[in-house]
Amino acid sequence: MASDSIVIIPTYNEKENIELIIQAVFDLPKEFDILIVDDGSPDGTADIVKRLQTTATDRLHLIERSGKMGLGTAYIRGFHWAIEHGYDYVFEMDADFSHNPNDLPRLYAACAEDGADVAIGSRYVNNVVNVVNWPIGRVLMSYFASMYVRIVTGMKIFDTTAGFKCYRRQVLETIELNKIGFKGYAFQIEMKFTAWKCGFTIREVPIVFANRELGISKMNGGIFNEAVFGVIKLKWRSLFRTYPVKMTEHA
Repeated sequence: MASDSIVIIPTYNEKENIELIIQAVFDLPKEFDILIVDDGSPDGTADIVKRLQTTATDRLHLIERSGKMGLGTAYIRGFHWAIEHGYDYVFEMDADFSHNPNDLPRLYAACAEDGADVAIGSRYVNNVVNVVNWPIGRVLMSYFASMYVRIVTGMKIFDTTAGFKCYRRQVLETIELNKIGFKGYAFQIEMKFTAWKCGFTIREVPIVFANRELGISKMNGGIFNEAVFGVIKLKWRSLFRTYPVKMTEHA
């Protein structure tokens, strides 16, 4: 294994984007491996990945699942795979270029050089909204959902629903992935909240988030409802749970 970093990209019907996003990551000066977790895309997304593997067998990896099983379970499966294969820095990234691959080295630097345990590609740092080509209603819904989550949970994070992140391996090994309960976008909140409760350092790195240009969005109002109402359940459960504690480097 040459790289210390792997980018996990869950996919469902991303044939328009998948080859482009893989190439964009591989073109970066910093070397990142890629793990695609495909949920049985009927459009042949996994077949494209398999074709690309013939020329990038040591850097491009694929997990195929039988159907749509949820964003959270895709990432959990990917996290376990990354830990088993010894990666030190594990990234979450969308396939549709809403997350700019050029920001991956900045997230890496926040953890590898600046001491963060979790680096978040944040759309809303210091109340500045960096979103391109979203309808204003969706921007407001996302922004105020994040504000609401921040108030309820007490986390000092502006973009609580962000899905562009870097984790140090110790975070994923500590937070008891089997206890992460949400499968949709509330999964993103639960991961941050759990890391925060375990004492890990979370840093937000400002990014510009762009709406997808190719393919069909998987976002809908139900996703935000899950994030808003799920956080109440998350906060309530936390009152009765003892979280593992971050171990120091020399412990």
